[in-house]
Amino acid sequence: MADADLEQIRKARLAQLQQQQQSSGSGARPQDDQRNQQEAEARQSILNQILDPEAADRLGRIRMVKESRATDVENRLIVLARSGQLRQKVTESQLKEMLNAVAENKEEEKIVISRRKGWDDDDLLDL
Repeated sequence: MADADLEQIRKARLAQLQQQQQSSGSGARPQDDQRNQQEAEARQSILNQILDPEAADRLGRIRMVKESRATDVENRLIVLARSGQLRQKVTESQLKEMLNAVAENKEEEKIVISRRKGWDDDDLLDL
């Protein structure tokens, strides 16, 4: 093939890819953003109902430092609220206890690697 033919094929393929990107990007993004925003509003509404102001403030400060831990605690609180296990608003001291429980669970997830006794890495080199 000539260089001109290859250049035309490249331009056509580039135009096709750009058109696909524009059609998929413009149609799906607003729906995803809207759904994510609705979920965030629903979560915030539930948390406002079940947390004391001091506990909500502490959770907000935790979110600034470690977002994953705050999300874990929020998820636990929402599950407890939906299952009906919360009888009253969660206080700051109860939130601290829950944070300690989450921290202890994170420590248990560590992976420990122990080598077998009697195993020699040099044996593999002899093969």
